[in-house]
Order: sequence, then C-alpha cells, then structure tokens
Amino acid sequence: MSFSIKEMAKKARIASRQLAKVTSQKKNAVLHSIADNMEQQTPQILKANEKDLENGQQNGLSDAMMDRLKLTESSIRDIANAVRDIAAQADPVGSISNIHREESGIEVGKMRIPLGVIAMIYESRPNVTIDAAALCLKAGNGVVLRGGKEALHSNLALAECIYTALESNDLDRNCVVVVPDPDRAIMNELMTLNEDIDLIIPRGGEGLIRFVSENSRIPVIQHYKGVCHLYVDDKADEAKALSLLQNGKTQRTGVCNALETLLVHKDIAASFLPMAAAMLAEHKVKVHACENSIGYFDGAIPATEEDWDEEYLALEIAVRVVDSFDHAIEHLEAYSSGHTEVIATQDYSNAQKFIRSVNSAVVMANASSRFSDGGQLGLGAEIGISTSKLHAYGPMGVESLTTEKFVVLGDGHIRQ
Repeated sequence: MSFSIKEMAKKARIASRQLAKVTSQKKNAVLHSIADNMEQQTPQILKANEKDLENGQQNGLSDAMMDRLKLTESSIRDIANAVRDIAAQADPVGSISNIHREESGIEVGKMRIPLGVIAMIYESRPNVTIDAAALCLKAGNGVVLRGGKEALHSNLALAECIYTALESNDLDRNCVVVVPDPDRAIMNELMTLNEDIDLIIPRGGEGLIRFVSENSRIPVIQHYKGVCHLYVDDKADEAKALSLLQNGKTQRTGVCNALETLLVHKDIAASFLPMAAAMLAEHKVKVHACENSIGYFDGAIPATEEDWDEEYLALEIAVRVVDSFDHAIEHLEAYSSGHTEVIATQDYSNAQKFIRSVNSAVVMANASSRFSDGGQLGLGAEIGISTSKLHAYGPMGVESLTTEKFVVLGDGHIRQ
C-alpha cells in the first residue's frame, strides 16, 4: 500500500483534537514513555543510524551534515533527558491570563490553546524527530514529521519509540506522523494541505528553508541561516573573549549557533588578534581576514563582501577590525542573520547598549553563542529557531507552539 500524505494529515488532524483535551498528567506520561523507550531501544537506534551514516559516506555528505546525522549512546541519553525536561515543564495549555472586568460588566481573559497540527520538514537531524514530537505533544499539537532521506532509518527507529509510547498510554498513534517515504513529491504535496496543517517549520540548509518558504500554502516559521558574531570590545577581558571565540568557533562547527564572524575593536586588535591567531591556528581554522587584520594570521585569505554573509558551518571564520562600538553595530545591521550576537566587554554600559541596540533573536554579553539553544535556554529542547518576529522569535519551546483565544464571562450581559 502506498503512503498518502493527504490521508495521514487528515488522521493527524483528527488525533490532534483528542490530544488537545488530554490532561497534563497523561501527556507527561507519554513523554516519559518516549524517553524510556529510547534508552531501551538504543542498540536498535544506533544500528539504524549506522545504515544512515554508511549511506551518507557513500553519497558524500558534508562534514556538517554527517555531524548532525550521527547518534551515540550519549547523545541518545541526552535527547531522552531533554524529553524528561519537557515533561517537567509547566503545561501552558488551558492557562488563562490578563483576566479583567470591562465597563460593561463582562470579564475578559485569554486562554492558551494548541495551534493544531504542525508539519516539520528537516534534513539530517534525527534528534529533531524526538524534540519536535515531544514539544508538540506537550503543547497538545499533532505533528507531521518529514525528515530527509539521509536520516530515514534513524527517524523510523525513533518513531517506533513514539508510537509505542502513544499506544501504551491509549492515545491515537496518529498524533505523530513520521513520513516513511523520502520522495520529494510527498513534501511538495504536504506544503499544499492547508486544510489539515496549521503551520510548517522547515529546519536545515538555507536552500531547503527558502524552497519551503516560497512554495508553501501554509504559514511558515523559519530562519534561513545562523551567521553568529562575536564583537570584542576595547573594554573586553581578553582571556574571556578568547575563550568565547574558541568555544563558539571550534566546539561544534556544523550547527547554526557556531560563530562565523569575529569583530574586534581597533584599540584592542594589536594585543587580542595575535592570541586569536594562535588559537585558531591550533584548531586549523581557515581565516578570511579584512585588510586591517590579515597581517596577524599566517595563511589568511583576504575577506570579500560575500564573507560577511557566509555561514561556513566548518572550521572557517571571517575576521574584521572595526573602528568603534558604533562601527560594530553598523556591521551587524548590515550583515546579521538575526540569529545570535555576542559582545565581550567588561564595560557594563557597553554591554547594556549592545543588548538594546542589536535586535537579533538572541543577544548575549560575555557568554558563548553555543548557549543559543532551546535546551540551554531552559526550553528542554527546541523545535526550531525563528528569525521572523511574528508569533515567535528565537528558540521555540512549548509555549511558542500554542496561541491564545479570548474568553468572555458574563451573567446575561447584553451590549448597550
């Protein structure tokens, strides 16, 4: 029997209505079951992941894609614990806020409710299968998960952990639909099912996200890429700044919260850049440097205009010396992707000015860009990072997957 995305989306819609009425206790029980199933099924999940990794090698996937694809016992345990963290969070569904009495005598408030059915379209990130399912279940949403062909075996193994948890807790397994066929035609049809899907969140490379944004009939929340900056102010503690640079650029390069551009105030360049050059050379980072910084880096490539927009997702970085704090802000206004920006400074007023001036989704002072992650920001996990400001901005957790409806209470009140 061939897979019908249209039929499965309708089943997810029906299941989501049941899920919207489920108690917090039952939703949490499902989440704990998913986490337990993952740990019990770790050998089977790793075996499936090994098939995907072998296929990825044969098909020449990039290092960044392979990094995102790989699962280990430790990473599976981390994902399972993130699901438990989501279960431990307060359930926003049904909460009423801002209740007040109008002059007419009616009481007005807003109740938080699920969005309905969410579709995720993503590439080589098997962790997204669990993160997205857990967040959507907690928020009372059905979810359709269309992962990339490169992670198909891993996603199907993880899906079994979800289906078993739903069925053992007497819930419709169609609350979560994991598309078992990577045929691109299915993705194209999914983007047309506006009667049964309420929101699409693409997660992956810029090409995938632009394709979904330009072709979907359903509202899309997206971020195209993460060109994250570290600005080293002239009042920076240079040792701390170097640590932020090392962690942000070299800890994990294939993720959207890795640093891609380093901005350095000219008054600190002569002392900071030699240390930065030595550290980056030790980690074999390729440097694209401006004319005022290239002399500090052996083997650096002259930076071009395109480098300021580049998301390398590799051991590469662009470096620019700026004349002032305001010059750094001008660079960010011109080239920021709206994802994450960091200032290193010991000057409190400069830190506050940076936080107020920069309007990216996550703005940090003296902290690594690697913290720009739903799990690190207290969300348990994230379904994506929105760089569009409508509805949600930044890492999206459970509350970002709900909306509000007005609730009006009267006692036979009529409008005069």
